[in-house]
Amino acid sequence: MAAALGVCSLVLLVLVAVRWHPLVTADGDISRTTHRWAVTDSGVTHVFRVLTDRVWDPLTMRLVCAAVAVWLVWRRAAWWTAVWLAATCAAAAVVQQSVKAAVGRPRPVWPDPVDSAHYAAFPSGHALTATVVCGLLLWLLHRHGPGRALWRTAVAVALVSVAGVGVTRIWLGVHWPSDVLGGWLLGALLVAVAVAVHERPWTDRAGVRADRRG
Repeated sequence: MAAALGVCSLVLLVLVAVRWHPLVTADGDISRTTHRWAVTDSGVTHVFRVLTDRVWDPLTMRLVCAAVAVWLVWRRAAWWTAVWLAATCAAAAVVQQSVKAAVGRPRPVWPDPVDSAHYAAFPSGHALTATVVCGLLLWLLHRHGPGRALWRTAVAVALVSVAGVGVTRIWLGVHWPSDVLGGWLLGALLVAVAVAVHERPWTDRAGVRADRRG
């Protein structure tokens, strides 16, 4: 899984970096269409701004991650898992900014913008962070054997959050569609690598077993 995600992420990164014409054309066509919708439908645009700035933004996602890490230590004494969770979220932020700086892709520019954003465009930090946080939390929940209703609810919330934040970034005209796709791919890659690290056979299994018993 990690290898496939790595290849897909690398291919997309290269296509973005070299400005592959079919990709640039598709990005432009989709973005122009969604921007027209955003300008004409101010109600939806307002809702999307609230969601992207207050609900699915990277800061909120990282705070959720931090809260779960604290809970793991406080209620379950799961130190290794808590550190792993916090470290993965921190690593995601570093990867995000490093790739942005390396690729240096400009964001869309509109004569009548409905929102604004900072830093380079690729990958979408909102999409990457939501994918990492939701992916890690779903994996942790699955390890502890949730009931069917809880699991289905958690999966639905995660899918809506990850897909929804990507839609808001494109709708608001602050990212190209391939930026969002890149965020999803890199986020999924980070989750796959993080899970492999957590479950690696050379880990001191006593600490991990203690996490599971808690």
